[in-house]
Amino acid sequence: MDYAIPELDTISRQLMSLERPKKAKMLVVDDEPDNLDLLYRTFRRDFQVLKAESGVRALELLASEGEVAVIISDQRMPEMKGTEFLSRTVPQFPDTMRIILTGFTDVEDLVEAINSGQVYKYITKPWDPSELKTVVQRAAETYEILKQRTEELRRSQAQTALLSAIVQSAQETTSIEACLEQIAAAFGKNFIADGCILQQVENSTPAATFGSYSTSEHVENWLAEDPLTREAISTQKMQVAVNVPADITLSGVEHYANSGIQAHLIVPVTYRNEVLAVLSLQWKQPCSLREDELMLLHLSAQQVALALTCSRRKH
Repeated sequence: MDYAIPELDTISRQLMSLERPKKAKMLVVDDEPDNLDLLYRTFRRDFQVLKAESGVRALELLASEGEVAVIISDQRMPEMKGTEFLSRTVPQFPDTMRIILTGFTDVEDLVEAINSGQVYKYITKPWDPSELKTVVQRAAETYEILKQRTEELRRSQAQTALLSAIVQSAQETTSIEACLEQIAAAFGKNFIADGCILQQVENSTPAATFGSYSTSEHVENWLAEDPLTREAISTQKMQVAVNVPADITLSGVEHYANSGIQAHLIVPVTYRNEVLAVLSLQWKQPCSLREDELMLLHLSAQQVALALTCSRRKH
């Protein structure tokens, strides 16, 4: 049986069209300027390369730049040995691949670092450029696999939490308004939206009852005047504007300009071919959602429909 949803395929293509592949970040650390420049030149075409002349400076760079895929560090440096520097990066960046360069035999430090998982590989100096490139490429691939697994776990946990929040809201809230408020907050946090509105629909028009979530103090509700919302209600299909300033049908709409919203996704919440509510997710930057996230939105909207139906009966 084919579970593909045509409108999700279309929206997925729109969202994916905005995504641009970025070079992975790597950090090279060496107190010798010539070696540092050589490492930079070796990898700058394939990576976004950061460079530091000491472990202290490298830690400062990581604090400001964030996680990198690969770190290459010299072992013998003043102030801080390479293995000591790399060990300090483990708690905050456990997935980063660490490679040590050593020009002498320092067996104890290297064995301890490798056995504790702090170092992926060690390369002896002077290094062979092609060998180092091969090691770094494998390290970057390993990093990507680790990040994918971490992201899949995070996604699974987030999806479970979202569906649980929907069910819990229907069971425990004492009013429709409270139910809408809790569900809107769950969606907004799960999809890292700047704002989220879940609004009831009556006679094909957004009604007075709604719940909202915002990363700022206030969410202005303009869905009743929104062309995307009207289209979502009339067609009973998800609608999306992934880059509002570039969308000629929306760029002149006043509430988008006033709110600073640059991406807007509207999901109709339907039950037995009746639109019960609309879910609005709003971002203040161009949006990019994966296909599995769109599917989660579609499936979650069905759960919301059941939750709202139960809440209406209860109240």
